[in-house]
Formats: sequence, C-alpha cells, structure tokens
Amino acid sequence: MKKVISVVAIFVLMSCGAGKSADAGSDKLYEILTTQTDGGGNIRFFEILSEPNEIVMLQNDPLLKDKMKQDDIKKSNYVILNMGEKSTGGYSIGVEKVEETDKNIIITVKEFSPAQDAMTMQVITYPYTVVKVNSKKEIIVK
Repeated sequence: MKKVISVVAIFVLMSCGAGKSADAGSDKLYEILTTQTDGGGNIRFFEILSEPNEIVMLQNDPLLKDKMKQDDIKKSNYVILNMGEKSTGGYSIGVEKVEETDKNIIITVKEFSPAQDAMTMQVITYPYTVVKVNSKKEIIVK
C-alpha cells in the first residue's frame, strides 16, 4: 500500500512540475497541446500543418482554441499524430524526443499500448496528439 501511495505522490509532483514549465512558453522547441484517447482518425497518420489556412481547423477545436494565439500561427508549425482505430482502451501516442538541425526538426514518435495483463475496456478508440513546434523549419516525423 505504501508503494502505491508513493507512486501516486511522485506522479502528482511530476504533473505539477510539468505545468510550471509549460508556462515558460516559446523558449521550448515544442509543446504538446493535447493528448486524447478518442477523436482521431480511422487510420494511422502524421499531419504537419504549417499554413494559416490549414491551421484554421485546429482553431475551431474546443480543446485547442484557448491554447493557440495568432502570433503562434505565424511562427509555429503544428503536428497531428494519429494512431488510428484501436479495439480497446489504453492506447496513446506521444513524442519521445524532438531534435533541431540546421535545416529541419526531427520528431521521434512513441506509441503506447496497454500491458498484456492490463484490464482494458472493450471499446473502439482513436488516440491522437497535437504538438506545436516553435519553428517554421521543415519537420520530419520518425
């Protein structure tokens, strides 16, 4: 029981720390705007949005509209990481690392699946993540 409480306490402390660094703003190379277990597309894809007219669809999303500023749209790119249809809960997709080179930004994607012995809900999910990259350089997704 003490281990469970310790793990929960560590998770809470790490979550609080992440919130503070997220407020630092544009000094970071990237920011994860949202990670959702449902609402993505049927197939696995990565979409890079760099033009203002492409980004309009993100501005209309209720989860993202408060996180996007007009200045960010002019100097940032947005990446949609979509995992596709999954037959159970417990799946997610995220960013493992982001590297900047002279010519481009390299995003390494990591997919998470539920543990083999985990109890999951038998429900169709469509996990996705939206990432803001504070650069207009070309983006390569691995």
